[in-house]
Amino acid sequence: MIRNWSTAVRRTVGAVRRLAPARPSGRRTAPVTYTLITLCCLLFLLSPAAGLNPVYGTGEELLAAQRAYFRRWGVIPAELFEDSPGSALTPATALFVHGGWVHLLGNMLFLYVFGAMTEERMGRLQFALFYLGCGYLALLGYAGANAHSQESLVGASGAISAVLGAFLFLFPRARVTSLLPFLFFLPLRFPAWVVLPFWVTLQWMAAGRAGDGPGVAYLAHLVGFGLGFAFAWVRFGRTTRVGGVPVAAPEGENQP
Repeated sequence: MIRNWSTAVRRTVGAVRRLAPARPSGRRTAPVTYTLITLCCLLFLLSPAAGLNPVYGTGEELLAAQRAYFRRWGVIPAELFEDSPGSALTPATALFVHGGWVHLLGNMLFLYVFGAMTEERMGRLQFALFYLGCGYLALLGYAGANAHSQESLVGASGAISAVLGAFLFLFPRARVTSLLPFLFFLPLRFPAWVVLPFWVTLQWMAAGRAGDGPGVAYLAHLVGFGLGFAFAWVRFGRTTRVGGVPVAAPEGENQP
């Protein structure tokens, strides 16, 4: 199973702890972002991946249920391009499937941090279509590059990477507070235009070393990020970007 990008980023910038954003519009509502978070959490809790539902049993029975669940709703690149309508839908369903607690919490925390402001800038409907469309294409891009892989690809990391890309374009000077391990975890504040390109560079380097077996879908992160940045550039390139918003940003131990 392909684990989520939050595990991969553990070696980069830091786990998100809190966000106290000063919204450009003065509002604090982001219903699409919160609905996505709620839906992903509910589906996870009801699924065998959480390990809490007694319907799926324990031990080997639970493991078998988890494998079947990921194969049913996740993307299997080797099967995606077959003449099967069901397989064509899996890049959409996989966005709402997570492989474990760390996978879920990491993704949802980053969606909350970066999604709320991005949604307010784009608008609710546009943000929803943007999230689903970029997430679908990010997983499709990974599957196309690993067309012979039989591993299940699950998680919202491609869509959330797209949100990061759009955030970088829309709020390039938003300050990101990070704890860097090679600087003795000193809390330092950098603008988004420093932190997010640094993360992308690490993803690019890791993608060059990654195989097509179980692990982190670095390529899906790169595709999603590029799509998100490109969309924001095309859609908002002629409008004034929000630059100097005093945004409290992600903090953590080893993830962006």
